[in-house]
Amino acid sequence: MNDELQIRSQKIAESKAASMVYAVTRFFLRLFLWSYLRVEVTGRENLAGKDALIMAPVHRSNLDSILLAPLSKRRMRALAKESLFKIRPFAWYISALGAFPIRRGSADRESVKIARSLLEKGATMLVFPEGTRQEGNKIGELFDGTAYLASKSGVPVVPIGISGSEKAMGTGSRIPKPYKVRISVGSPIPPPEPNSKRSSLSEWTKHFSTELQATQDNACLVT
Repeated sequence: MNDELQIRSQKIAESKAASMVYAVTRFFLRLFLWSYLRVEVTGRENLAGKDALIMAPVHRSNLDSILLAPLSKRRMRALAKESLFKIRPFAWYISALGAFPIRRGSADRESVKIARSLLEKGATMLVFPEGTRQEGNKIGELFDGTAYLASKSGVPVVPIGISGSEKAMGTGSRIPKPYKVRISVGSPIPPPEPNSKRSSLSEWTKHFSTELQATQDNACLVT
């Protein structure tokens, strides 16, 4: 990881301009994108409060992260692949929105350390427990990364199901189609005990997978 890239990203995110950019972006996403996709939300009360939490949604489309921004007045922070920060103007914008770089395919300890630090300061962290985008509504095997971060930070995890985003903007699509999206926010799940062993993290992950599947099933219900 380029240390200069990480430092620059954090400096931008902490600026006054970043807060304004996030607020304006969130407003327009709610006004235009949510209306265009006829977004319907259940369980939003599970994001109430000001304490730190980890938002852990399913991942089916590049729309998923921006669809979640208007859910709460909380400003989301999120890990994003390092390659997105190579172009300066775009890097500034996504850093202002709260993203910071992580190198995929390796144990990027520095990025995880930053995520823990932000959570300890009360941040809302967006983490995709499935890693990369998946297809269909079945939750596959999850890695223990979310469990590890929750354990180290002592922060609860909120499972979030999203239906319709895959059809609205699937892999290879550049412009979203007006397909109805439903978002189901589950109840916060307490984190694993601090310094849990790998076996305990795996058990927690299995439980979380069941809860994530339940929220996804709820998001898929036709009303």
